[in-house]
Amino acid sequence: MSKLTRINSADAPAAIGPYSQAIVAGGFLFASGQIPVNPKTGNVDSDDVTAQAHVVLKNAGAVLKEAGLSYSDVVKTTVFITDMKDFAAVNAVYAEYFSEPYPARSCVQVVALPKGVKVEAEFIAKLN
Repeated sequence: MSKLTRINSADAPAAIGPYSQAIVAGGFLFASGQIPVNPKTGNVDSDDVTAQAHVVLKNAGAVLKEAGLSYSDVVKTTVFITDMKDFAAVNAVYAEYFSEPYPARSCVQVVALPKGVKVEAEFIAKLN
């Protein structure tokens, strides 16, 4: 049986429930959803979806960095948004963090997200 390794970055928001920021297993990193919480204050600093998307992806980057990885190691993402009208704005921000070959991705509209935020993203990354 393989051992699970927990990844925890002080530069990403602490888990607000009984879960880990990320787990390494079987050659992959499985990251919990990141929301646009400022890791230093625990607050959501903006209601703007573009600003929120940047914070989400910066938080994801902190988790990746803690594991010795980067955005280029991400193989799958799932993005949750509360309004499909925000898809283009979130997509534009997403394109600033990921490059060819882009990870596989799903984007779904949900009724609500924790702390009333507009966007959340989770990901899977391949270990080097």
